[in-house]
Amino acid sequence: MAKEYGDTWVYEGIVGGLPGIELSNTHAVAIQFGLFQVGIFVFAAIYDLWSAALAGTAAVVVATVGSVAMHRLGTRNRAIDAPAKYYRLLFGSSIEVVLSVLAFIALITHLFVFDVQSPGEPLIATLFGAEPPVVVVYLVLLVAWDLCYRIGTSWWAAVVSLWRALTIACEPGVANQFVRTDLENVGFAFSQVILLPFLLDQPVLLVAVSGHIVAVGVVSAASIWLTRTAADPLLATTRD
Repeated sequence: MAKEYGDTWVYEGIVGGLPGIELSNTHAVAIQFGLFQVGIFVFAAIYDLWSAALAGTAAVVVATVGSVAMHRLGTRNRAIDAPAKYYRLLFGSSIEVVLSVLAFIALITHLFVFDVQSPGEPLIATLFGAEPPVVVVYLVLLVAWDLCYRIGTSWWAAVVSLWRALTIACEPGVANQFVRTDLENVGFAFSQVILLPFLLDQPVLLVAVSGHIVAVGVVSAASIWLTRTAADPLLATTRD
């Protein structure tokens, strides 16, 4: 399927719609990683925040893996011969943006309200001191949004895959293609495990991230099982 407006993630649409600029997926991901990582190192050196640089690098790595996953999931999905309603729901609805905004607002509320009012030192103060530099907080929130967007997209892809498995019948060849996309999404979700060591003292964030990883794994596993069962006449007969 050709890449058209409404058949891409919002992220893909932005990268592909920049006037006068044509970036390959590899170049777009490399620029994203380079800008974020250079920013982390520069500010860590200027403000002596090397203790926070490792956590920032982990976040940038996961966001970059998420960008690669989005490109791959988008390309793989568009290559599958599926009904238009599937693509409208997956790409055209832009629900991944809504989920990402909700996740980002929840994160901001946690960092600057809940965490501040809770006993102990807030996470922002732990990482960046009692008076964190404004430009550092800006970069942190930018990376956090990038993460939230990738995570929201991963969750939406998992939900749509389950809906697809329940409502769209597939031939074995198409089913195998869908299974591979589900497995790639699970792979991205499990890449977020590298964030968990930095959240051990933050139970709310730890539960949120680990819960997302488990949820994507469970929903995608259900989608894979239903897709394979529906595509295999013997298994479908057994299930019925």
